[in-house]
Amino acid sequence: MAALDAAHARLADHLAESLGPDAVSRRAIDRLGHAHDASHYLLVPQVVVTPCDTDQVARVLRACDRAGLPLTFRSGGTSLSGQGLSDSVLVDTRKQFQDLQVLDDGRRVAVQPGVTIGRVNTHLARYRRKLGPDPASEIACTVGGVVANNSSGMHCGTEFNTYRTLDSMVLVLPTGTVIDSADPSASRHLAEAEPALHDGLLRLRRRILGDPDSVATIRRQFSMKNTMGYGLNSFLDHEDPLDILVHLMIGSEGTLGFVAEARFRTIEVLPHVATGLLVFDDVETATSSVPQLIEAGTVTAELLDAASLRVSARDPKCPDVIRNLEVGGKAAVLVEFQGHTADELADTRHTAEPMLSDLPLAAPQSLTTDAAERGALWRIRKGLFSAVAGARPSGTNALLEDVVVPVERLGVTCRELARLFDAHDYEESVIFGHARDGNVHFMLNERFDDPAQLERYEAFTHDMVDLVLREGGSLKAEHGTGRIMAPFVRRQYGDELYAVMWELKRLVDPRGLLNPGSVLSDDDRSYLHDLKLTATVEEEVDRCVECGYCEPVCPSRALTTTPRQRIVLRREMEAARLRGDNELLADLERDYDYDAVQTCAVDGMCQTACPVQINTGDLVRRLRHEQSSAARSAAWRAAARGWGVATVAGGGALSLAQAVPAAVPTGLTRAARAVLGDDDVPLYDERLPASGRRRQRLDPPRPEAVLFAACIGTMFGPEPPECDSAAEALAVLCHRAGVQVRTPDGIDGLCCGTPWKSKGQLDGYAVMRERVVPALRSATDSGRLPVVCDASSCTHGLQGMLADGVDGLGYEVVDSVVFAAQRLLPRLTVTSPIETIVLHPTCSSTEMGTTQAMELVARFISPKVVVPNDWGCCGFAGDRGLLHPELTASATAPEAAELARPRAGEPDATVMDGPEAPGGDGPPGAGHPAYASSNRTCEIGMTRATGKPYRHILQLLEEATR
Repeated sequence: MAALDAAHARLADHLAESLGPDAVSRRAIDRLGHAHDASHYLLVPQVVVTPCDTDQVARVLRACDRAGLPLTFRSGGTSLSGQGLSDSVLVDTRKQFQDLQVLDDGRRVAVQPGVTIGRVNTHLARYRRKLGPDPASEIACTVGGVVANNSSGMHCGTEFNTYRTLDSMVLVLPTGTVIDSADPSASRHLAEAEPALHDGLLRLRRRILGDPDSVATIRRQFSMKNTMGYGLNSFLDHEDPLDILVHLMIGSEGTLGFVAEARFRTIEVLPHVATGLLVFDDVETATSSVPQLIEAGTVTAELLDAASLRVSARDPKCPDVIRNLEVGGKAAVLVEFQGHTADELADTRHTAEPMLSDLPLAAPQSLTTDAAERGALWRIRKGLFSAVAGARPSGTNALLEDVVVPVERLGVTCRELARLFDAHDYEESVIFGHARDGNVHFMLNERFDDPAQLERYEAFTHDMVDLVLREGGSLKAEHGTGRIMAPFVRRQYGDELYAVMWELKRLVDPRGLLNPGSVLSDDDRSYLHDLKLTATVEEEVDRCVECGYCEPVCPSRALTTTPRQRIVLRREMEAARLRGDNELLADLERDYDYDAVQTCAVDGMCQTACPVQINTGDLVRRLRHEQSSAARSAAWRAAARGWGVATVAGGGALSLAQAVPAAVPTGLTRAARAVLGDDDVPLYDERLPASGRRRQRLDPPRPEAVLFAACIGTMFGPEPPECDSAAEALAVLCHRAGVQVRTPDGIDGLCCGTPWKSKGQLDGYAVMRERVVPALRSATDSGRLPVVCDASSCTHGLQGMLADGVDGLGYEVVDSVVFAAQRLLPRLTVTSPIETIVLHPTCSSTEMGTTQAMELVARFISPKVVVPNDWGCCGFAGDRGLLHPELTASATAPEAAELARPRAGEPDATVMDGPEAPGGDGPPGAGHPAYASSNRTCEIGMTRATGKPYRHILQLLEEATR
C-alpha cells in the first residue's frame, strides 16, 4: 500500500491538531481494517477519522472542503451496496456517537448514528415500544445507516420506515453548518446560513411540480418501497425547504450531509402473536395469495422459494413443517398475526382462519403462539443468509440483493429471476423476502478474479435490470442505491428526474466531495469497479462474509479491532504476501499482534452473533499457539502438572501484595512487564482481592452430583473477604437442600483447562485434560453423576474438555446456576429477600444458554431483577484483565455508564420483575441493590468498572435462604 500522498498527509496533520491525535489514524492496520464492509466492493481510505461530536464533524467537513478531498461517513458497515467506502477520508461515526435518550415514556427516542437498532429496541422494550424500521440486521446495523439508506424490514413496509417515523434531526451540511430541525428557528437559520441552498430547493420543487410526468413517476415509484436514487417524494410531500431537506437526507447515503442525531416516533409492540408457515405448490401461487393474506390481517408475509426451503431443511434445528416437506417446486409464506390482548389475537385468528382455509395450500396450515415454535420459524427465515453464504466456495463473495415490484407482478418476477439464475449458471441461489410489500431478496455467490465470471455477472445484472423495470418495479427497495445500482438510476427515473437529482447533489455538495460514486454515477460500468477479491486464509474464518454482525458484541470493538477486522486483516496480509508487498506485510504483522491477538478476549461472543457461526477466538488461539516460544510452552506444561501449587502461590502473592503499600507490587509488576512483556506478566491492581481458601474436599456416602470447584476461587477471594466463596456457598446450599455432592480426588490440582486453551498452550491443555478426565471418570461413577461447576466460564471449559466422548463416556456438565434452579430452589425457603438485584450475564452464560437460569435464581430471592440494557462481555477473559486492563475498561464502559446514570427508576435497564429498579450504593436492602454475576473474574471486572460490589448469585441465594 502506497504511503499517504502529500494532500492527505497535510490534511491528517491538520485534523490531528484540530481534533486530537487519537481521532486521526494513518496506520495501515486501521485503514485496511476500516476498508471492508458487507458489500462486494473495496476502497482503502488514506485517512481514518473518528470525531467525537457534531462540532468535530463540522470541522472535518470544512477541512476536507478546503483541501478539496472527498470523505465518506461510515457507521455499522452492514451496507450491501458499497455506500460506506472511501479511497480518501473515511469518517467513523460508530465508535463515538453512542448517545440514546428515551423520551415521552418511550413514544419518542433520540439517537446518535452509532447506536444499533437492536440496542435502541432493547431500551424501548420496557415501554413495549420499538423503532418502525426493523431490518433483519438490527443486531449490527446502526441508526446512521438506517437513516442514510431509509432501511425498512420485515414488518415495516412503507408505513413505518424512517421517512414516515422521523420526528426531527440534527444535520451537518458540507459547509459545516449545523441545523437542528426541532428548533423553532431552524427554517430561518437555514435561509440565513445557506441562502443558495434554501432558494435552490424551492426552485427544484417548482420544477418538479410543473412537470406532470415527473409527478406521476415519483408517485408511482414511491408507492412501493424504493431506495433508488434520492427521495424526490420529499418535494411533493413538503413545502418548507427545511422539511424538504430533512427528508432528502433520508436515503441519501451520506452524499448530502451528516445526520448527527435522529429523533423517531416509535411504534407499539403488541405482546400476543401467532405465527405460521403456509406452503403452496409454487411461487406464483404463493405470491398471488398475498392480497388475501393482507385482507386476513397478517402483519407480515415472508416468502421462501423452493431453493430457500431446500437450504433450510439442511439446518439441524429446522422445524418439522419444513424438514418433512417434499419440496419439489413448492414455496412458502411465513405469516404473523398480532393483538394487544389474548382475546384480541383470538378474534383476529377467528376471522383469519376461514380465509386461510380458502387458500390453495399444498399442506395443512396451522398457527402457533408457542414462543419456541415461533422462534424456530423466524430462525429459518432470518438464517437464510447464513445457510447460503456459509456454504459458498472459499474465495467467493456472497451477493445479497433486493428489488421490488407491484405485488401482482411478484410471482412472474420470481419465476423470471429463477430462470435468469439457470441461464447464467448460478447454483444454490435463493429468493426470499417481504412478499407483503412486493419486495424480495435474492442471493448468489460470485468471484471477481475470473474475467469469464465477471462477464457473467455483468450480463446477469443487465438482464435483472431489464426484468425489474419491465415489471414496473424499483431496482432498490431497502438496501440503498450505493455503487451497485448508481449507473442505473437514469434508466429507472428517466432523463428529467435524473437531471433533477444531479442538480440537487450539486446544490447541496457543489464540489462533489461527499461519498462520490454512491447514489449517482455517469459511468455506465462503475458498478464493476473496485470489486472485492476475497483471499483464502484460514479454515476457521474463510466463511466470513464481512457483514459486521459480530462487532457490537465484541469486547475490544472500541479499543482495537473487531472480529470482522481480525479476519479481513488476515486476508489483507495474505494478499500482501502474494503480491510481494513485504513492507506492508511487516507493518500489519507488527500491529496485528497487539490490536488483534493480545487484546482478543476469545470469549466466543462473536459466534453468538455471526450468521455463519464463526468463532474468531479459534483463530486467535491458534495464532497464540504458533507464536508461543518453547520456554513459554514448557512453563505452561509445568504449571499444568503442579497446578495446585500454582493456584495457592498466585493467591498468596495477591494476599502479600495487599499487606504492603499498593505502589510496591504495582511498581514491581510494571518493571517486570518492561523486561518480560505485557503479555506474560500481569499488572497488579490494588482493587484486586486477596487470595481465597483452598478448595474443600467432600465425600458423602450417597452423592447426587460432583462439585468441580473452580480454581479461580482459590486465587481470588470472595467479596467481602469473610464470606464464603461461590463454591462454598453452593456446598452449603446443597447441604441445606439435602442434596449430597462430592468433589473429585485431587481437586486442588485440577482445572477446566481454559487458561491453557485461551493462550493456545495446547500441550499444557493436554496435560491438564489427562489429569481431569480420569478424576471425573472416577468421581462421576463413569459418567453416572453430573458435574457441577461454580464458575460459568469454567463450566463452559469443562464442557469443551469432556465433549465428544473424550474417553468413550458421556459426561453431563451443568453450570451451578442451572443446578440450583432445577435441583435446589424447590427445597429452599427465602428468609431474607433482597429488594433489587442487578445482574451481569457473562459471555459463557450467553453461549451456554444459562442466563435465564441465573435470572430465575435472582427472581427467587428478589421481587426486582434488572439486567442492564448495555451489558456485554467484561473482557476480563481469565487473565486478559490483568495483562491488558485497558481491554476490560473499554469493554465495560457502556454498562458502567448506564449504571452510573441518575434517572427516575434507574438503572435504565430491562426489569425482569417489577416496574422500577432503584439505584444507590451500600449494602443490599434499604433501597440499595445487590450486584451479581456467575463468574469470579467477571465479578472482579465489573466491580473494578462500576465501583459496585459484584458477587456470585449463589452467594446471594445462600444468604437469602439462611
